[in-house]
Amino acid sequence: MRKKISFLVILLILCIFAGILLGSVHISPVSVLRCLAGLDRDSTTYILVTTVRLPRVAGACLAGMGLAAAGVILQGVMNNSLASPNTIGVNSGAGFAVMLTLMLGGGYTSTAPAAFAGALATTLVIFSLAYLADSSRTTIILAGITVSGFLNAGINTIKLLDTDITVNLTAFMIGSLSGLTFDSLRFPAAAIIAALFLSLFLTKALNVLGLGDDIARSLGLNVTFVRLALLVLSSILSGCVVSYAGLLSFVGLIVPHICRRLFGNDARYLLPCSVLLGACFVLICDILGRILFAPFELPAGVLMSFVGGPFFLYLLFKKKGGRRVNA
Repeated sequence: MRKKISFLVILLILCIFAGILLGSVHISPVSVLRCLAGLDRDSTTYILVTTVRLPRVAGACLAGMGLAAAGVILQGVMNNSLASPNTIGVNSGAGFAVMLTLMLGGGYTSTAPAAFAGALATTLVIFSLAYLADSSRTTIILAGITVSGFLNAGINTIKLLDTDITVNLTAFMIGSLSGLTFDSLRFPAAAIIAALFLSLFLTKALNVLGLGDDIARSLGLNVTFVRLALLVLSSILSGCVVSYAGLLSFVGLIVPHICRRLFGNDARYLLPCSVLLGACFVLICDILGRILFAPFELPAGVLMSFVGGPFFLYLLFKKKGGRRVNA
């Protein structure tokens, strides 16, 4: 297991370096190393690396980490392998809250708290609907689609009512990492890192929760408190990513499934491995979006949808009959 984790760490370092190197303007490895060392401060390359490439790479890493961890948590809490911030409508809830806040006159500094509130409210609504009906994967997905439809209608209504918000709406709805700065990442980064840190302490509880509520209670777990804490953490992770990167799709669905195949179901290993692989996945999508059609740029969210759509259908039809799939 240590070798596999070490491999993911090395892969992430290579992806970060590639994210700084590659783009519509290619930079030599020597120039990147000189810039990272603080040399050539007056050069155009230094400005490009420090003000454009580094914030973008940092934002991609945080987005992949946050969404992948949120996917692991939601799948464990809801005992449903199809649950993710995208498929159950959590991203839409965060996006609607951000749009509503901007329409009501809130500044961009308030988008992260608004995204968290929207993500948490949507998660609780969907979980309540599934609890009141039944806990099959079909119920949760259908509840997510229904709630997501209402929220997307709200987003479109805001778009019509306030045209000033629609300037960057396309990039926001698709999910894009362009134009990021370290200032815009300051609050989301702090919240995501703190939520990831706290999530690692709850991995054992997440394992126990996967055994079922009755068994978890018999083992002394405070099921209600742990479930609520995990839902809050997943909302912080997904909401903060939405606040600066928009509605990135399928990261929280694809990455946990790949990591389960490679590292097993133990959340103590699944969560950190998903965090590392999630960062790599978003970085690779962002890099491909920059170089495939250079000098034009394809948002990372588009590539994720191309990959995630077929993957979701594969998972949906893999198990027939709407039977529960344990996370």
